[in-house]
Amino acid sequence: MTKRKGLRRKLAARENLQPIRIAVLSGSTTNEVVDLLELRLLDAGFAPTFHQSEYGRFYVDAVHDADALIQFEPHLIYVHTSVRNIQRFPPVGCSEIEFEEHVKTEINFFQEIWTSLEEKIGCLVIQNNFEFPPYAILGNLDATLAGGHTRFVSALNLEFARRAASNSKLLVQDICSISARIGLDQWFDFERWFSYKINTSLEGSHAIATSLTAIIRAIYGKARKVLVLDLDNTIWGGAIGDDGVEKIQIGRETPVAEAYSAFQQYCLSLRNRGVLLAVCSKNSEEIAKQGFEHPDSILKLEHISCFKANWDPKHENIALIANELNLGADSFVFVDDNPAEREIVRAQINGIAVPDVGSDVAQYAKVLEAGRYFEQISLSQEDYERAALYDQNTQRTVFEGKFADYGEYLDSLSMTAEIGRFQPIYLERIAQLTNKTNQFNLTTRRYTLGEIESILTDPDAIGIYGRLSDRFGDNGLISIVLGRRKNDILDIDLWLMSCRVLKRDMELAMLDALVQRVRGMGIAVLHGHYLPTKKNAMVQDHYPKLGFEVVSQNPDGSAIYSLEIKGFTPRNTHIKIMEPGNE
Repeated sequence: MTKRKGLRRKLAARENLQPIRIAVLSGSTTNEVVDLLELRLLDAGFAPTFHQSEYGRFYVDAVHDADALIQFEPHLIYVHTSVRNIQRFPPVGCSEIEFEEHVKTEINFFQEIWTSLEEKIGCLVIQNNFEFPPYAILGNLDATLAGGHTRFVSALNLEFARRAASNSKLLVQDICSISARIGLDQWFDFERWFSYKINTSLEGSHAIATSLTAIIRAIYGKARKVLVLDLDNTIWGGAIGDDGVEKIQIGRETPVAEAYSAFQQYCLSLRNRGVLLAVCSKNSEEIAKQGFEHPDSILKLEHISCFKANWDPKHENIALIANELNLGADSFVFVDDNPAEREIVRAQINGIAVPDVGSDVAQYAKVLEAGRYFEQISLSQEDYERAALYDQNTQRTVFEGKFADYGEYLDSLSMTAEIGRFQPIYLERIAQLTNKTNQFNLTTRRYTLGEIESILTDPDAIGIYGRLSDRFGDNGLISIVLGRRKNDILDIDLWLMSCRVLKRDMELAMLDALVQRVRGMGIAVLHGHYLPTKKNAMVQDHYPKLGFEVVSQNPDGSAIYSLEIKGFTPRNTHIKIMEPGNE
C-alpha cells in the first residue's frame, strides 16, 4: 500500500489495457479494497474506472436512488457487504418456523437489490456471501440452534448459492471460505471498524481484491487454462533418471511420498474440471514416462495433454506446447521446484504465470490456490470434457498422416455439424467462448452472459452457433457468428472458432448457414469486420478466403469486407449439416 501510487503509474502506462467500469455498492468503507483491486486489475490487463457508493448505502443506491449508478453505466456491479450488514438476526429463543421466516425476510431484502439492479442496469452483479460472526455467543450451539448467528449465516449463504445458480447475472464471491482460510481472528479488525468503518484487516482487504480480480479475469476469459508441470521433485520426489522408478518418492510409505501423491491428486482434480495438464522436464523422454508407470502414481500418461521431456531449454519447450495446443502461453501456469528454471521461464515467456512454489511439495497446491489462476464463473460440459477433446485431436493428427490428399482426409472424418440460432441451453457456453477465444476471432469483442441473452429478443440481431462431431468424438460447440442488421446489410460483429477445429472447413459451413438464414430477412449484403490484435493475425485473410471483397482498409490493419448475397453458392463440401431439432 505504501508503494501503491508508484505501482499504479507504472502499471497504467502499459499498452492495450482493457477499459472496465465497476460500481461498488458497500455496507462498509471500501476505499482500501478498491485501491488494491485497481492494482490487481491493472496487473491483469484492465484499465478500471470505479464508482463507489457511500458507506452503508448499498440498498438505497440500488433500489431507491440509482440515478448516479445508471449514469455511470457499469460493466459490473459489486455488492460488498459483511455479517455486520445482516438486517436482523433471529432471537435466541426462536422456533424452527420463526427461523425459516427470518431467513426468508433477509433473502428477500437482498433479492430486492438484485432485482432492482437487473431492471435498472442489466449487467452482471457480484454479491459476496457472509463470513461467520466474530463471536459465537451460544458456543457450539451457535451452529445448531435456531437462534444461533452462525447457523443463520450458514442458511443465508446456502440461499445465496441457490439464487446464483438460478440467475445467470448473479455471481457469488465466497467470502465465507476466504475468511476461513485467513482465520476470523485475523479477518476482523475492530479498531479499524470503530474508527473508519473498515470491516477487515489489510490482509482481509487484499484477499477480497485478489478474489475479485480472479472473478473478473474469468468473466472476460482471462483465466488460465493449462498447468505445465516439471517432473523430478515436483510431482514425485527424487530424479527418475538417477533413482529409477522403484526409488522415486510417491505413495503412502513416507510423509514426503504422501505429499507428492496429494499434489498429484490436486493436479488430477484440476484436469477433471477442465484444466489441461502438460509436462515440461529436462529428462530423457523414455525414462521420464516411466515415472507414470509407478503403481502409486495417481497421474497417468493419458492425463497429460502434451509431453515434452528433453534437454532443450524449458521456455522453448513451453513455446512448443503452446503451439501444439493452439493456446497462448499467457494462459499457462508453470510449476517447477527449481528457482533458476522458474526465473528463466518467467523472463523468456511473456504473460505466463510462474508462481514461487518453493521446494516443499506440501505447499505447492496452497500456492496455486492462493494465486486463483484457474477461477471460473461457470462450468460447462465442454469444460469437463476438455482434456478428452484435446486427446481426440491428437488422434486426428495421427490419422491425417495416412492420407496423401487432404480432402480425402476430411471426408474420412465423417464430420457432422449442428448449426442453428442461439438457444437458451447454449448461452453459457456461447458467452464463455466469446471471452476465451483470441486467435480465431475476427474482432475479439467480449460479451457478458446478459448481453448474449439480450440477443435472443433483439429483432435486428442474428446469432448462430456451430457444433462439430466426427469419427473420433464430439468437439462440442466450437463456433459463433453474430451479426446486426442495418437496413439490408448484416454487420458481422463477431466471428470466432475454437482453434482445435482449425482447417476442418467449419468456417465454410458457418458461412453457408448464415447466408441461408439471412436471405429470408431481406439482407442483401454481408459486411465482415476485422480488428487486428496481437493474437488474431491468423485470421487476417479470413474474409478474402471466403470470397469477400475489401470495402475499406486502415493503416492499423483493421478492415471491412463485403459479400453480395445474390448469386452466392454454398462452399462447404466435407461436412454434413444437421439442423437442431427445435428450430
